[in-house]
Amino acid sequence: MSEKVGANAQGASLRTLERGFTIWLTGPSGAGKTVLAHALKKKLKGMGYRVEILDGDVIRKTLYPNLGFSKEAREMHNRIVIHMAKLLSRNGVITIVSLISPYRAVREYARKEIGNFIEVYVYAPLEVRIQRDPKGLYAKAIRGEIKGLTGYDGVYEEPESPEVKVDSSKMTPEEEVEAVLSKARELGYL
Repeated sequence: MSEKVGANAQGASLRTLERGFTIWLTGPSGAGKTVLAHALKKKLKGMGYRVEILDGDVIRKTLYPNLGFSKEAREMHNRIVIHMAKLLSRNGVITIVSLISPYRAVREYARKEIGNFIEVYVYAPLEVRIQRDPKGLYAKAIRGEIKGLTGYDGVYEEPESPEVKVDSSKMTPEEEVEAVLSKARELGYL
């Protein structure tokens, strides 16, 4: 890893990576991806790094709110996020992707396209995700109002060998952050 230290307009120390990397957070709705993404960003920014979050929900809502959730639509959405992450990473930005990304093949494509890549499986048992239900999706699925909810009655292909697996039902966000940063250091990204 090559790193330069400079200063921003306020005189604070900034660490610039010659090549960034992507932290890819995958897991079903309610697993804790967004919480971990924001905790990682805060920690990395506090360390002086340039960091961006690519949140799948925000990108979908902003760029193409009428896109459906078919396998083809999900793959297209994922490919757009992959391209954005690749551009940011190759320009020295630590990119945190928070995206269900239910298909292993798409995550493997992301790994190959982006290069410096840490796949983080954000896990929580179904009963915990139903209890959290941040978007009310599980309640709708249980009532039969929606079908094919990823990780409930829809496909979610668990990672077979992620670099990091965190269990948000047992770990604090701080413990999850440390697990991810420890792997980033081990891989020579930090």
